Amino acid sequence: MSSIRVLLFVVSVTLVSGSVLMAADVAAGKEVFAKKCVSCHGAAGEGKDSIAKMMKVELKPLGSREVQSKSDADLQKVITDGVGKMKPVKDVDAKSADNVVAFLRTLAKK
Repeated sequence: MSSIRVLLFVVSVTLVSGSVLMAADVAAGKEVFAKKCVSCHGAAGEGKDSIAKMMKVELKPLGSREVQSKSDADLQKVITDGVGKMKPVKDVDAKSADNVVAFLRTLAKK
């Protein structure tokens, strides 16, 4: 019975430490956002009116409930694949997309 407990402990520690190592990096996400997204979405994710008018779209504030209610996977898909008139973000790999999503979560309206 104690060998099962030891095994469960080792598995638990491995899973927890692995998830910590794989956790998204908010600071790295902010950096990618500043380079790749600010020109349309604005520094605070508010959306730029001039871009919205030019593209004839509504840019939802990234901190809004509507955007924040999307799953991480949905937001990552928008970044990597694009949606509507938004093209995929060039040169952003899956890890960078994870980081951007982590940064976007910091913009949530409280």
